[in-house]
Amino acid sequence: MEDLRTRISRTLRREREAASLSVSELARRAGISKATVSQLESGAGNPSVETLWALGVALGVPFAVLVDQQTNAPTLIRADELAGVPSSAAAYSATLLSASPPGARRDIYLIQAEPGDPRRSIPHHPGTIEHVVMIAGQAQIGPVGDPVLLNPGDYLTYPGDAPHVFEATAPGTSAVLISELR
Repeated sequence: MEDLRTRISRTLRREREAASLSVSELARRAGISKATVSQLESGAGNPSVETLWALGVALGVPFAVLVDQQTNAPTLIRADELAGVPSSAAAYSATLLSASPPGARRDIYLIQAEPGDPRRSIPHHPGTIEHVVMIAGQAQIGPVGDPVLLNPGDYLTYPGDAPHVFEATAPGTSAVLISELR
């Protein structure tokens, strides 16, 4: 199975070339350094969730496109083999469990977070709705300025195309997040 760095490297280069962008132009549009884009394309970088979101927005593709394992075979992801993408701003990582297939517009993630700095997200593509099911722990989740405290088993949906936050308030917090584009 292809590792996450290799997958990001291959996909980032493919999407940048398909958009007819230079490394410099992609970096400028994403608000990151040219060196970072070059490192990621060479498979040498360790991108944060924020970096991959910025690149996805600059390329006009969902985050999932950059990290998805393309396969038609059954997919099993064992909890101890998760290849999550860490946040650079919080004790938070996102593991893509299932990218949206052609014709559908949803991605499924496993979120793992620890208390500390909250994970603040900039607005995603217009029409994005996020659904969260809390698995373990506890977190304040939802629109910035009006998050909701979720406990295991709780479900919340909110606009993902507005600033939102995920702040773990208990150790070992995990949730399933479904990002849906309507």
